[in-house]
Amino acid sequence: MKRPLLIAICVLLGLTSGCGSDGSTPDPGVRTEDAEAVDLDNLLIRVSGRAEVLPEARRLLEALGQPVPSLDGVPVSIEEPLRLAVNDVNATFGTGALTADGAFSVDGVPVREMHQSLAAGLTAPGLVRTATVIYDTAFTSARPRTDLVDTRAWALPESFHDALSAAVGEPRLLRHTDDKAATLRDAGFVLGRVVDADGRPVAGARVTPDRTELADRFYYPNADFSGVGQDGTGPDGLFVYVHSGADAETFRVSVEGADAYTPRNVGAAPGWGLMLTVYPGSFPPP
Repeated sequence: MKRPLLIAICVLLGLTSGCGSDGSTPDPGVRTEDAEAVDLDNLLIRVSGRAEVLPEARRLLEALGQPVPSLDGVPVSIEEPLRLAVNDVNATFGTGALTADGAFSVDGVPVREMHQSLAAGLTAPGLVRTATVIYDTAFTSARPRTDLVDTRAWALPESFHDALSAAVGEPRLLRHTDDKAATLRDAGFVLGRVVDADGRPVAGARVTPDRTELADRFYYPNADFSGVGQDGTGPDGLFVYVHSGADAETFRVSVEGADAYTPRNVGAAPGWGLMLTVYPGSFPPP
């Protein structure tokens, strides 16, 4: 996709931060007078980390006596969720495969191609197509300048997706999609978790979008995934956003009444789900 078209997409989707290069440089918090200049237009970075089956999915499968999918050899792609959402054929910047313990490392990721965020995408039989946000320009208003290490991605088994779709309920899914989709995958969705500074799930948190017309699309699964509510997160800190089943939408989500949580970039489109962890401060918890 040509750069002018990408800029046009950014304008149409209402994006500003991180969409294109504005020349701004965030304060890194250290002295940099003697640091070597970084050529962002030609910078290639390595992205490494680990993927694992979503803990709640593992718990549910084990409770039902069902096998937990192996991630050994599962393909992983480093991609731009914004570009993925608008079906850009150049949304993927590098690929690799998970090891038996879920580790991955992808070299040569071109920073200049990223506009809003980077995600680790997982696609394999038995798993729903997902992209887990691993870098968000919401924190720095800039692209990454170093390798990304110790990132974390989540794998979402088909059976857990089906249970989550059933918890939201077909009537709600059909209502939000004008009768186009009866599952979260067909609608498009965001599955997020609110955690504290130590990475512990936060119960009772409310997630609000910066577009008020989308507020009624957020749901909070209960502890056994038998249903959902709209009052706040349960003990797992999870929330689900149901997309319209139509064209891509992007927006930001905040944690209501909690200024320590930076508003995060999210987006959704039919056929896949965006995964993210919402945490206070600027750095992911350990």
